[in-house]
Amino acid sequence: MSEPARQLDVRVGSATDALTPVSRATRSFAATRGQWLSLGALASAAVVADQVTKYVVASNLSLGDGLHVVGPFWIRHVQNSGIAFGLFSSATAAVIVLTGIAIAWMLGYFARSGARHPVLPIALGLVIGGSVSNLADRVRLGHVTDFLDFRYWPAFNLADSFIVIGVGILITALVLADRG
Repeated sequence: MSEPARQLDVRVGSATDALTPVSRATRSFAATRGQWLSLGALASAAVVADQVTKYVVASNLSLGDGLHVVGPFWIRHVQNSGIAFGLFSSATAAVIVLTGIAIAWMLGYFARSGARHPVLPIALGLVIGGSVSNLADRVRLGHVTDFLDFRYWPAFNLADSFIVIGVGILITALVLADRG
């Protein structure tokens, strides 16, 4: 009769008792305090920059008025009760709820995964800051103020730009990480 085959005991790390095998390394991807501070600072700066520019435009230009800057670029005071391209303009309440859910999801994701990639505080800081600023306008005014007008594209604001740039950074980081 043959003896049963012995299983090989492979130890990747060591446990506190130095006897228990550790089969895989564990590392927390939760956001650190510094990452939270970075995200908060960038999101706050985005909100302030967007709100200040919207205030300046609304205070100095009547609705529909514009100021030609150069070429096709105008500063034009426009109100948008919808989202990108004026979509869902009659569903402001739904847009408010969905934006709030998206912001909460991004914060939850960052809490769990903020240390996963060094650009997450930057990318999500821009997206969250832009989203919070537009959400504040929708809740307070029922619309957002758009003012960057290139004539061939619907008018937009800094918050929209921050969201697009943040998503672009996030996608670029994911694509580059996938290449490795």
